[in-house]
Amino acid sequence: MTDLSSLDIEILKLLKEDARRSPDLIATMLGVQVEEVQSAIAEMERKHVIVKYSTVVNWSKVDDEMVTALIEVQITPERGRGFEGIAERIYLFPQVKAVYLMSGSYDLQVEVQGKSLREVASFVSDKLSPIESVLSTKTHFILKKYKQDGIIYEEREGDQRLVVTP
Repeated sequence: MTDLSSLDIEILKLLKEDARRSPDLIATMLGVQVEEVQSAIAEMERKHVIVKYSTVVNWSKVDDEMVTALIEVQITPERGRGFEGIAERIYLFPQVKAVYLMSGSYDLQVEVQGKSLREVASFVSDKLSPIESVLSTKTHFILKKYKQDGIIYEEREGDQRLVVTP
């Protein structure tokens, strides 16, 4: 585990909220020198604390054809490697966006994206289920995203109730 300073943690929080924030703005917000922020960011990138900067896209506004599914996967762990080897085989597929080791009634949660329900279903039946250690899968299709990564996707309307006065 990497030791992070309180400054590092504050920088991470600000970048997580908005990765477009410049080192100048972050330095101003935190009351430190720009060089300190630049150095801290460079070091966290080098140590793979900061792995990637990304954009959150509301795909329903762009492309209704994108389908996302969450798949519960029960597996038999491999001797000597546990869940790691199976997780690696799964996350190397390009359709797979995320893989999580879970507690509870299943072992892995796999997030998959495709252009259609059929494409995701084919991935499950042709690529995921045939893996020797996979015991079972249960696929849940995401119908609508309301909030992700702390970002609310739909603009909320104001209170539409009628005002009642005595």
